[in-house]
Amino acid sequence: MTDIATPPQPRRYDGINWIGVRTLYLREVRRFWKVGAQTVAAPVVTTLLYMLVFVVALKGSRPPLAGVPFAEFVAPGLIMMAMLNNAFANASSSLIQAKIMGTATDFLTPPLSPLELTIGFSLGAATRGLAVGLVTAVCVLPFAPLHVANLFAIVWFGLSACLLMGMVGVFAGLWSEKFDHLAAVQNFVVMPMTFLSGAFYLVERLPQPFTAISHFNPFFYLIDGFRSGFIVHSEGSLAIGVAMTGALTVLLAVACWAVFRSGWRLKS
Repeated sequence: MTDIATPPQPRRYDGINWIGVRTLYLREVRRFWKVGAQTVAAPVVTTLLYMLVFVVALKGSRPPLAGVPFAEFVAPGLIMMAMLNNAFANASSSLIQAKIMGTATDFLTPPLSPLELTIGFSLGAATRGLAVGLVTAVCVLPFAPLHVANLFAIVWFGLSACLLMGMVGVFAGLWSEKFDHLAAVQNFVVMPMTFLSGAFYLVERLPQPFTAISHFNPFFYLIDGFRSGFIVHSEGSLAIGVAMTGALTVLLAVACWAVFRSGWRLKS
């Protein structure tokens, strides 16, 4: 009597499956890099158009803000806006495309834990945001000479912004059932919070209660902290900004882990 062959068992990993995380991360990076003209070059062109309107076309008509020329004040805000929007777009578009095209099994079938899915999608989105931010910063230099005054603030708030919006993009991509839903989140949540965060103006000049309300907008602390790394001046407390962004990053990471663990809108 012959023995019945034992079917192969799924491979088990002790700790984090770094091979799987690396593969998922590279998949996310290569996905946006293959269409770099749309995902990297287009946001840079948009930022340069903003610079053309706000700085070149209105040259001489905009007074300095916070003691620095208007171009140097607005440039970090535009760079941060590009980073926020593109980090969000990377994770959200990846997940909704996977749901619509039925390719979610590409990352659900392999031995990837909820934590590893969170790491892979978040780092992929952060990479796109940072890449766009770096290219944008280089391209705006002819219009606004940027000087590094606080490297920690630039790195902390830049990286935090990309990670935060990458994880927000995970939620948006999982929640959305079609691209119209995703566009609604972008147009009615992300864009208003971005434009009402002091990217183009000093929040302290807003009338009450809008000044107080702006200090509850996390985008305000991201843009204000990032800008302070170039011009030193900050409207809010950098300590509060660092603490808030750190807490939000941890909170969103836990929430992403929870939704991947439950399979919400992926396995149902």
